[in-house]
Amino acid sequence: RKKSKMKYKYFVGAAFIVLLLDYLHVVIGVSASEVKVEIINSNPDGAPVVKGKKYASQVTLYVEEADGTLTPAGWSTRADEGGDGSPFSFTPGVGLIEGWTQGVLQMKEGERAKLHVPSHLGYGAREMGRKGAGWYIPANSNLCFDIEVLSPEKQEL
Repeated sequence: RKKSKMKYKYFVGAAFIVLLLDYLHVVIGVSASEVKVEIINSNPDGAPVVKGKKYASQVTLYVEEADGTLTPAGWSTRADEGGDGSPFSFTPGVGLIEGWTQGVLQMKEGERAKLHVPSHLGYGAREMGRKGAGWYIPANSNLCFDIEVLSPEKQEL
């Protein structure tokens, strides 16, 4: 009987922590897993993506609705999706939205993934682009980047 009381206390304690984390997420927008990384093509032998290194990538950007529906935002480097096929160069942590950096740092070179980025780690309340123009992201939009990290680029001396 003593063991079942202890199990109950642990269960109640764990349930309280889960409810507290859920409350914090709703009230202040904090989440244990801010960016969800959905690997499409893995590369277990690839080197981890790291800050300070420049990478080439192929990317398509979507606005992600609450139900998971993806709407093209009008920006892609992929030729088959309206881009010119030229890779996009980036350095994690330099001039990027926080969600991009958090997501790519969970990837390896040669992998393709969808980075599901909540609006507060994207552009937040800022509207980006222009409706009817080349690309557009409404304010407070969740984003999804379909990104393939191709390779590190040679560092210029």
